[in-house]
Amino acid sequence: MATTVSARIATTANFWGDLPENEYYKSQGVRNSKSYFETPNGKIFTQSFLPITNTDTPIKGTVFMTHGVRKSEEYKDLPAFLFGESMGGMISMVMYFQSEAEMWTGFILSAPLIVIPQPMIPSKVHLFAYGLLFGLADTWAAMPDNKMVGKAVKDMEKLKIIAGNPRRYSGRPRIGTMREVVRVTNYIQDNFDKVTVPFLTCHGTSDGLTCPTGSEMLYEKASSVDKTLKLYEGMYHSLIQGEPDESANLVLGDMRAWIDERVQIYGSKCDTRA
Repeated sequence: MATTVSARIATTANFWGDLPENEYYKSQGVRNSKSYFETPNGKIFTQSFLPITNTDTPIKGTVFMTHGVRKSEEYKDLPAFLFGESMGGMISMVMYFQSEAEMWTGFILSAPLIVIPQPMIPSKVHLFAYGLLFGLADTWAAMPDNKMVGKAVKDMEKLKIIAGNPRRYSGRPRIGTMREVVRVTNYIQDNFDKVTVPFLTCHGTSDGLTCPTGSEMLYEKASSVDKTLKLYEGMYHSLIQGEPDESANLVLGDMRAWIDERVQIYGSKCDTRA
């Protein structure tokens, strides 16, 4: 009898098996490092993945930069692309709007949360009422729970792995979080026309967590000359982690082809906003 994914998770050190962490990442062609930062609000965990390269395969560009990497001496002249998935797509859009004019060469979004699906839109009356408590209710997990994971992941074996993640938040959405999501998505929609850099936005037509219409609106309203919209028929929200391998590889292949072409077109020290 074949071993189930849930049983395998319970008997192995990591979801990929018993291979030591550094050896696993090396097999994937990356160097992995972890760090922790103490803040007034607690400890923050970070993890980085850098490509293993040699002089024969130089780095062509950087994808999603943070903690000063974008402006570091080693990488500052390379093309720079933001990447954001789901709520990360929403955050990437805000980063783009708030960055210096020549900071980013372009961006890729995967199922970005820039339009909230109708069943998930919180009641304005409820948000207003909670707001009368002057922030006291912001941490309350009191928003409607729409069981989002099942709507995001199509491959059932991968769903078992994702649902078994002990770090995954499984409670109801918090009031303060939903208030900010509403505010920020409205801000992004009001500023679609200010997008001028090249971008690729991808969405599954059966996404039950974020609206494909968000990607369509961005494509239609952005001022960018170089813009691409990819809609994947029947795919769910998690295009990369949650689809069967064949579908996920199709999406990754499209992203890779797009970014390789833009690196060739725009090169280093480009001004894509002119």
